[in-house]
Amino acid sequence: MAHTAMSGTGTIAGDDPLQTAVWRLRSRGCWTDAVALLASRAGAAPALQRAALLVERCLFTGDGWAEAEDALRTAEALAEEDDDRGGAACERGHLAYAATVLGVRDRADEARTALGRAAALLAPDAAGRPLLDYRRGLIAEHIADSSQAARAAYQRAHAGATARADPLLLSFTWRHLAGLALRDGELAQARQGFAESLRLREELGYLVGTAPALAALADAEPEPEASRLRAEAKRLFHLLGGVPTWLSPHLTSPPPTP
Repeated sequence: MAHTAMSGTGTIAGDDPLQTAVWRLRSRGCWTDAVALLASRAGAAPALQRAALLVERCLFTGDGWAEAEDALRTAEALAEEDDDRGGAACERGHLAYAATVLGVRDRADEARTALGRAAALLAPDAAGRPLLDYRRGLIAEHIADSSQAARAAYQRAHAGATARADPLLLSFTWRHLAGLALRDGELAQARQGFAESLRLREELGYLVGTAPALAALADAEPEPEASRLRAEAKRLFHLLGGVPTWLSPHLTSPPPTP
């Protein structure tokens, strides 16, 4: 991705008005409209960004799998540089991960293979490396059930996102590290991480990710704060038309963290 556009705020790549508009739509869960804005852009990088947006839509809505697959095949066909090939492999792995954790189809082996290919293609200092590390952490936590491997991957991603000033990716790494801390009974550490994740998402205007952040923080807070946070999460969830769909059954109890 031209990894900044997807893992970052979407507004920092030379203050490109198009990327700013894409970010505003993406942050509100309007992925199809965001992709339409990019239709006139040719080349590997725009194709990869379109694919990444559609993969994200699958994860948040549980829908649009065929369109995401088509966009990924286009991005893979256009990729000529290792960074583009690695980015496409990272997105393929993420799509396979989403299908697995959402119960659409078990594609765990495909997810591991694709992320392994991305790791071989992306240089250690490549722009897409922190996002890849984060996604390898997701595989370790939610498919392999290895909290130790997940923590190590999230920490690498966190360090990379910090070095690259990528606040959106930091909001994800803070949240997932906090989730592991909560699992270990480290309430203060969990509370700090969830609060940082929420703060970053609110500052960025990342509305589609704010309800999950509120619900996650609620899991680490005592009453009555926990109920207040969940009520706010529920309000945002309904405001955005029930997205992300996987949050719905968990607004009164600990949510999953795809």
